[in-house]
Amino acid sequence: MVRCIFHIDLDAFFVSVEQVLNPKLKGKPVIVGGDPERRGVVASASYEARPFGIHAGMPSSKARRLCPQAIFIRSHFSLYKDASAKFMEILGDFSPHIEPLGLDEAYLDVTGCEEPYGSHRQLALAIKERIYKELELTASVGIAPCKVVANVLW
Repeated sequence: MVRCIFHIDLDAFFVSVEQVLNPKLKGKPVIVGGDPERRGVVASASYEARPFGIHAGMPSSKARRLCPQAIFIRSHFSLYKDASAKFMEILGDFSPHIEPLGLDEAYLDVTGCEEPYGSHRQLALAIKERIYKELELTASVGIAPCKVVANVLW
């Protein structure tokens, strides 16, 4: 039997958690991270902020210069940890073979788990739907016979 590995990554995780808690932030350039007036760093940027060149790891002061209208939010790691725990719990309902890669992503070995779903693609869709239904977060899934390729394909 050929192995099947999923690489599952929650999209713009920190920002997305903040947007679930405050829906008024949806559709706006939002940046989670350190204070732009100090030596802060961008932890996550919404998809609306990214066209301005903003990305994780960039100094918050530079992000402010690139997108002055962005909404800056300090990180709330306890909220992200809670959402991550629920995410991992959902993955565990699909396969016991989970390898977390951080709060917002994991490898999931789903070899032999596709039968009730018809295919690995359908299983991936079921996982994405469950994550959205329970957490209101979107996810990307890479599907491959090994971790390296699954990670590249997401």
